[in-house]
Amino acid sequence: MAPPPPANKPHVCMSAIVIMSTMAAMDVYLVEQNLGPKKIGVCIMVLVGDLCFLIVLRYVAVWVGAEVRTAKRGYAMILWFLYIFVLEIKLYFIYQNYKSDKRVPDPLARKTLTLLLSICIPSLFIILVATDHMEYVRAFRKKEDLRNRLFWVVIDLLDVLDIQANLWEPQKKGLPLWVEGLMFFYCYILLLILPCVSLSEISMQGENIIPHKMMVYPVLSLVTINIVTLFIRGGNMLWYQDPRVSTVFLGKNVLAIIIKTCTVLQYQRHLMDASQGMGSELNQNSVSQNNTIPGSLTVSHNQTPNHTLSNGDNSEDSIGPSFISREM
Repeated sequence: MAPPPPANKPHVCMSAIVIMSTMAAMDVYLVEQNLGPKKIGVCIMVLVGDLCFLIVLRYVAVWVGAEVRTAKRGYAMILWFLYIFVLEIKLYFIYQNYKSDKRVPDPLARKTLTLLLSICIPSLFIILVATDHMEYVRAFRKKEDLRNRLFWVVIDLLDVLDIQANLWEPQKKGLPLWVEGLMFFYCYILLLILPCVSLSEISMQGENIIPHKMMVYPVLSLVTINIVTLFIRGGNMLWYQDPRVSTVFLGKNVLAIIIKTCTVLQYQRHLMDASQGMGSELNQNSVSQNNTIPGSLTVSHNQTPNHTLSNGDNSEDSIGPSFISREM
């Protein structure tokens, strides 16, 4: 097996900066939420956790580079999985601390947390796509295909983060406990799995694969993000009855449902047209073969004696002088 191509150092540095800056910001939030001597213990715990995260990431990267054929794809997916896994655990404790905090809520700090996540998480996804697929960009029919996929994934990430931010941003009244937990872990699973599916699809653009595998992410996002979050946002509007609740993504969900449904229907129509075209091509080839085979047989039958005679003449001309020279 050929060794994997060398890593692109600017992309590696950018991904490391985004990851560590996000983790450091989460650590600052966790430390600031604790008062007194408890703050020192929390600071030690988050530093040890970050060190363990770097060690695990290092050994996982070495294993992926040694074992997986598509090293960049595997590294990008595992890096995203580990990043979201650790980040959401820290975010869960921050959310619980905000919920149990009896002080006056600080809207600026909470909105800053939402802004930080909405910048860092999509940025890391774009960097991982660039790291993994820079050599595959030429394989796309148009570069707009890659931009279109990136656009929808980033918008879906912002959509999920906006729903999750409703849990820690201040509202007039909170949701029931089981609803909050269900909503948090539903967003957690979406952030963990769906971008990995998109990374896998974009990675396989330069390979010979079955075309319908390219529709896995659009169908999943249509159901799990656009349709489900449409009901979640509608429920939030009715429950909170707060003008600060964002309705921008509600319109995005409606437009995305229309656009992605049309895309899926168009793709199915394209497959049907392609299958009908292949069937008509096979029929034409069979008809042409039935018309040409008898003629070719008659031609070969007529040409065979001349060919053997010419071979016989050539053999006699070539053997005759040598035979005469040996006899003389």
